[in-house]
Amino acid sequence: MRELKDLEEAVAKLVAAPEVVLTCHVGPDGDALGSMLAVAVAAANAGKKVLPSFGPPFVLPPSYRFLPVDLLVAPDEIPLEPKLVLSFDAAGLDRLSAMAGPASRAECLIVLDHHASGSGGFGHLNLIDAEAAATAEIAHALITAAGWPVDQAIAQCLLTGLVTDTGRFQYSNTKPQTLRLAAELVAAGAQPDLIGRHIYEETPFGYLAVAGRVLERTRLETAAGLVWSALYQSDLTEVGIGMADTDPLIDLVRLPIEARVALLLKEQEDGGFKGSLRSRGEVDVGLIAARHGGGGHHNAAGFSHAGPVPAIVEAVIGQLTE
Repeated sequence: MRELKDLEEAVAKLVAAPEVVLTCHVGPDGDALGSMLAVAVAAANAGKKVLPSFGPPFVLPPSYRFLPVDLLVAPDEIPLEPKLVLSFDAAGLDRLSAMAGPASRAECLIVLDHHASGSGGFGHLNLIDAEAAATAEIAHALITAAGWPVDQAIAQCLLTGLVTDTGRFQYSNTKPQTLRLAAELVAAGAQPDLIGRHIYEETPFGYLAVAGRVLERTRLETAAGLVWSALYQSDLTEVGIGMADTDPLIDLVRLPIEARVALLLKEQEDGGFKGSLRSRGEVDVGLIAARHGGGGHHNAAGFSHAGPVPAIVEAVIGQLTE
């Protein structure tokens, strides 16, 4: 991992603080949640009051409940003007949703991130490495630089971040340093089998019906090299599952070998859509997402769009063929 220029000062701020507010991007994935909770556990072990949270909708995906989520507090419990805030895996202040207010008013805001789109940083101190496979790598660097031990709970959180952001170590962002850190975390007590089972091998029964509907709607735009589908709120209500239960769907949509890029559009409660993009490597979907106000990585990214579905698909096809 590259040298983090603000690491020494960030460690000093963190070690000196009696209370730490921690946050991450809305709709947290395994890296955002795992990185945040890893530092929260380490700070709590060091005797600090920790307040980890994320913006509304404050809904935790069930697959991550094996992590130390009992530490989480609701966003309305966060001080309006905290002394120290740590932000994880968010490329911009807007990605923090309602937590952006306390973060922007903090006496010191420390940003930990690995998104190229946020390489400039928006904190007072920025621990950013766009070459890191996951923010978990940066969180590990902060914890160890502070002299705090990595126990089993911390290791489990960090390995969750690595596993999810590398697609189980199959994405091109998987580097030798990533695998070395993974081995170190397993040696510290992290359980890859537990992570794999909860995240990739458990869904409510109703998910199967929803997956069937999404796959029936799947379309292949051969000229653009795009495969896409859509998920609607009615799909969820009819089978009685939540949006948080549908995370694995994009991995089904992205399977066709004919497609360079996969797009899954999920209708939100307000009628808008969230788009998930995946690439086989030839196309940088992070750039596509950025054109719609979103962001992410070369092979995995996301964005929000008012819709309707045909307009979104047309826009993405236009970007792929321009």
